[in-house]
Amino acid sequence: MEAAQLTLAIRSTLNTTRIIQQYMQHQNLSEQYRTRRQRHCGHMSDQDMDTDFSESMGPANACMQVHAVERRSWARETSTDWWDRIVLQVWDDSQWLRNFCMRKGTFMELCDSLSLALKLMNTKMRAALTVEKQVAIALWKLATPDSYRSVGNQFGVGKSTVGAAVMQVAHIIKDLLISRVVTLGNVQVIVDGFAAMGFPNCGGAIDGTHIPILAPEHQASEYINRKGYFSIVLQAQVDHKGHFTNINVGWSGKVHDARIFRNSGLFQKLQEGTLFPDQKITVGDVEMPIVILGDPAYPLMPWLMKPYTGSLDSSQELFNYRLSKCRMVVECAFGRLKVRWRSLLTRLDLSETNIPTVITACCALHNICESNGKTFMVGWEVEANRLAAGYAQPDTRAVRRAQEGAVRIREALKTSFMTGQATV
Repeated sequence: MEAAQLTLAIRSTLNTTRIIQQYMQHQNLSEQYRTRRQRHCGHMSDQDMDTDFSESMGPANACMQVHAVERRSWARETSTDWWDRIVLQVWDDSQWLRNFCMRKGTFMELCDSLSLALKLMNTKMRAALTVEKQVAIALWKLATPDSYRSVGNQFGVGKSTVGAAVMQVAHIIKDLLISRVVTLGNVQVIVDGFAAMGFPNCGGAIDGTHIPILAPEHQASEYINRKGYFSIVLQAQVDHKGHFTNINVGWSGKVHDARIFRNSGLFQKLQEGTLFPDQKITVGDVEMPIVILGDPAYPLMPWLMKPYTGSLDSSQELFNYRLSKCRMVVECAFGRLKVRWRSLLTRLDLSETNIPTVITACCALHNICESNGKTFMVGWEVEANRLAAGYAQPDTRAVRRAQEGAVRIREALKTSFMTGQATV
């Protein structure tokens, strides 16, 4: 081999050796770096690391840099002193009533009723909310138009926790309490109550009210009522004190009250004669069962009396006055429901499936509050009127249908009111 060839072969061997040495050195450095990171952070799997790769190419080598970022589970620490040290320990009944729409004693009784269902297991991240705090968060959100974030800041929790508390409490009230607190009760007491107000053998008053909602994702046009906003209808029957005795929630705002009524369980029971006892009075020469009172949007039935419409004579005006005076209890009940739970006066930002649950829970809470005496503050009406100004109740078309027997009963009642001859 010539000297020039030999020299070239030696240089090639040396270059190859140097490249191999550089590669091995790079591998050793990478292994040392990983070892130091593991000693510093402890053992981590690929799922525990976010890795950022970048390459820097030089003329003689390629260098890979690895930056490991550890993922951390964390929870925002917030203050709960306001709830723990002020509300629970300092506030008097007037402050509880003003902010939670019920006295502290009523609140604690409500918590006892819901406690078994609301108790949650503690998690690794933080202790579960107490029953009292969950109920308080739900009541505060229902009683005010405050945002979820604002309520969360008030109680030292996240806004998602507020939403979860509202729905959890609402679901449990619906499942556990609705059948106990929204019920007909003593029919004779109700009949006597309406008789004292001027209408004989009456077991309740019925009406519907629209609750404003955000535009639904599906079939939104079906929820637009005659006033042009999206709503869900609450149909309710109340007793002489304005307590809800039967509710039907969930029909879209476009549906007429009469259709909702005909498709309700209440209509079925009235039609079958199973809602009230078979207790009749004689009016003139006509037998009259226990009836309920409605506005012109409802059909005239033997068990449902409604006012006369059109041009009226004095006897018809008197009948309408008596009926309206007694039927006003349902309109007042709706007013007090919405004044107390003012979230029903603004557009409920819930899904179509959750809205009926929240409205149902509010009706149950209304009855609980009304049954516990003086739990209504006149000052609430000012704020409620402001919130309700943009969502006027739609006018409902009058229904002309009437059964022949119902016409005879209404005529007999009209005459008896003029002569004062209704007898039991």
